[in-house]
Amino acid sequence: MKRFGLVFSLFVVWSIASPASASPCNDGFINPITKVSWGCVFPIEIGGVPIGKRSRLDRGNPRSPVCLCPSSFGIPLPGLRVNFWSPNRFIDTVENPGCLMALGVDVMGETGRLHGTKRSDTHGNSHYTFQQMHYYISPVWAVLGLFSDLPCLRDEGFDVAMMSELLPTYQNEVLGAIINPEAVLFGNPAAVLACVADAVEANIGGTIDPLFWCMGAWGSVYPLGGSSNSGDYVEANAAIAAKGIFLMGRLGLLRIHDRSGCFETPAPIWKKSRFKLQAMEPVKSGQCVNIGRTGLLWTHFKHPPHKDNFAWSLFEKVFCCVRP
Repeated sequence: MKRFGLVFSLFVVWSIASPASASPCNDGFINPITKVSWGCVFPIEIGGVPIGKRSRLDRGNPRSPVCLCPSSFGIPLPGLRVNFWSPNRFIDTVENPGCLMALGVDVMGETGRLHGTKRSDTHGNSHYTFQQMHYYISPVWAVLGLFSDLPCLRDEGFDVAMMSELLPTYQNEVLGAIINPEAVLFGNPAAVLACVADAVEANIGGTIDPLFWCMGAWGSVYPLGGSSNSGDYVEANAAIAAKGIFLMGRLGLLRIHDRSGCFETPAPIWKKSRFKLQAMEPVKSGQCVNIGRTGLLWTHFKHPPHKDNFAWSLFEKVFCCVRP
């Protein structure tokens, strides 16, 4: 992470030294107070009692109000179980390379080969969208000074954790297949057909975690790059953001809360039911969507003309064991 910070600093220095140019990121940084849809933190479960309506993503929550975590005394100590959704990450999917929407700055200010692409054939039957992806550590609760007494919330500062412009495998799907050879296993008709079940489940608000290579109606996570074949441009950007989550796991940079509520574990293979996305830019959405939910149900009026850069708030399911 320190190495990446050095490279990012060089990008910033280079951008300051470069001639000024019109930037699509000059609207200022994203304000989490106004841009995050706070209704997405529900349901909150305290001691097994839900506050707010449970969705299909919450079906697997532990029902016991009591939890046990290891202690320094060598014996497990009891605590009160608390579950909720936390907006602790932001994701950009941008047409303009170097456009850091969360910060309101453009650190590259150029187009070229890294620029996003969208196209379709003359009959509108084949679609292709390519966007760059930026992944941010964004501890919203810490910024707002809320829930600081919960031991399960990460004690970390804001950081740019990943810029896809630095990954050759993200730009070239052939290189990506070399780094992720398991992609060959999921390009067969049987694996593709299995995604139909995931799409049905996603459209009614859930996911099927064992089908990790599927993103419901959004297609497959493979090839693991910045492209999507969705005909809906907003849905395509959501799919690329979801690929970013999976990519962070494959790079060893994604951790999720263990169901016990005692610690976090690496997630080289994601569990889709632990995440949901909310559009912040260019149009704020008042709801979160589970991974794979068809854009026909939620993307209307989310893509104003000439606004091709998107910012997403990533909500993660938090399981917490609060001990006295």
